Amino acid sequence: MKTAALLVGIAGGSGSGKTTLAKGVASALPPGHSVVIPHDAYYRDLGHLRFEDRIGCNFDEPSALDNERLIEDLGQLRAGLAVARPNYDFTTHTRLTGATWVAAHPVVIVEGILVLAIPALRPLLGLKVFVDTSERTRLARRIERDIAERGRTREAAETQYVRLTRPMHDLHVEPSRHHADLVVSGEPGREKSVESVTNAIHGLLEPGIRA
Repeated sequence: MKTAALLVGIAGGSGSGKTTLAKGVASALPPGHSVVIPHDAYYRDLGHLRFEDRIGCNFDEPSALDNERLIEDLGQLRAGLAVARPNYDFTTHTRLTGATWVAAHPVVIVEGILVLAIPALRPLLGLKVFVDTSERTRLARRIERDIAERGRTREAAETQYVRLTRPMHDLHVEPSRHHADLVVSGEPGREKSVESVTNAIHGLLEPGIRA
């Protein structure tokens, strides 16, 4: 009987280093044994709204994401079946045409600020990780990312953070820390965090896929 895939959830504030940690852990595992699923890919399509209205939406609350589809896809991956996950354009706030084909892997890592804040998602996760990073570090990284990757000005990035991201962090993200099996640092020098998560994963895997 085929062993179900291990689903690993990595959460933490915006700019905490979740993506870097997820990629580091995937690289530390045997080649071809893991895949990273970004929760951000599942943002709901806002193409039906005027662009001026889209940019004012709250992207830091659970309802902004298509969690139903994410949960369905993760269930398929856990069962050893491939899925076609969506892709999202953060400059237009719309879902792109086409999807990314994701094959089944022994370890599936899903990362995003709200991964541990979705009650229906948590039971699927065999390992729940929270990345703890200071607000100063998180804000600096977020501004840099929004300017470089999402076409925003510094002023727009700072305004969104103060108006929506920080309140939603306090309401949804920070409380989700209490659901974590493991809390690691997202500050510079994150090698120990990668090692801690990788060791935890090895402890949960079947002996045949720990190499």
